[in-house]
Amino acid sequence: MDYNRFINDKIRTVKPSGIRKYFDIANEMGHVISLSVGEPDFQTPWHIREAGIDSLQRGKTWYTPNRGFSELRQEISKYFERRFNVTYNPDTQILVTVGGSEAIDGAIRTIVSEGDEVLIPEPSFVCYNPLTRLADGIPVTIETKAENGFRLTAEELESKITPKSKLLILPFPNNPTGAVMRKEHLEEIAKVVRKHNLFVLSDEIYGELTYGDTPHISIASLEGMAERTIVISGFSKSYAMTGWRLGYALGPKEIIEQMTKLHQFAIMSAPTTAQYAAIEGLRHGDGDIEYMRNEYNIRRRLIVDGFTRMGLTCFEPEGAFYIFPSIKSTGLTSEEFCTKLIKSRRVAVIPGTAFGDCGEGYIRVSYSYSLGHIMEALNRIEMFINNPDAPAMDS
Repeated sequence: MDYNRFINDKIRTVKPSGIRKYFDIANEMGHVISLSVGEPDFQTPWHIREAGIDSLQRGKTWYTPNRGFSELRQEISKYFERRFNVTYNPDTQILVTVGGSEAIDGAIRTIVSEGDEVLIPEPSFVCYNPLTRLADGIPVTIETKAENGFRLTAEELESKITPKSKLLILPFPNNPTGAVMRKEHLEEIAKVVRKHNLFVLSDEIYGELTYGDTPHISIASLEGMAERTIVISGFSKSYAMTGWRLGYALGPKEIIEQMTKLHQFAIMSAPTTAQYAAIEGLRHGDGDIEYMRNEYNIRRRLIVDGFTRMGLTCFEPEGAFYIFPSIKSTGLTSEEFCTKLIKSRRVAVIPGTAFGDCGEGYIRVSYSYSLGHIMEALNRIEMFINNPDAPAMDS
């Protein structure tokens, strides 16, 4: 059968994630130390798991309302007001989704029409560009720079805006760089957004994972921005609930109403058990967030010091749990570095090019792993840098 005639041409043009390639290589080789996956190594806190287990034991296994349990939406509303000073109506402005990824897809498909331009700062997470193209939008890349802390500047944004510009993706705290946008930076971006009547998709999945004295600020909290912003978040990173697959979108009633249509027909509702667990997390999980953030901060310091000791230029991340060191001094491309490293020293990291062409010359390294795991990986990476042509080590 000629399958080509049945496959959507738009889907055919989307390349698989560059992250997946090294994940697969590591699995095939075995005995690989991986710093490649953006997943907490903590277990979901017990009291959250227990709430999910209790819901199963009580037979609470039915569909939930399309938008998610009212009780959960109320807790999300309270949480965002308590932590980020933004108020959302739980009845009309919140949609519970299957992970933050579904919320991103739904927001883009709701807002973007054929030919609309979507402004995407890069390096950034791998999904924004392909999801834009699948929605018939036009991705417009904005290259962020190490000398600016990989933040998006108002000047960079302004330079890319055209009459077709409709949506700005704001992926901060950032995967893969660890960059954050402080309030003063967001205020400058907000001026440009309001001037050009843009909409914003603010991906704040790492909003609880910032380091230092200044907490995360949501752009939706700034004057005149809640009405033009969809905030995406979830439970995977801050509550160590990746496998529970639960996220949410917050935004204007009119946008959430249309996103709910997509969610209703494609998904129906988010997992029931996960929603009960999330209610417990929102009510009693602030201490768990604080504990995990402190542990990540210790790992962050260790890994920054490790790469600095190796002589690699290293932007100090202020959020998420990734570091984005430059490997330009080695003379290798990002792909060459990662391929030779995993084959010779059995350490898996991700080439910067997986997050956009401007990631060439960088690698993404996750520190969502134990201290012992990180230390062993750093030792092997240092050996590789000192002797990149050494024979492959035994498994």
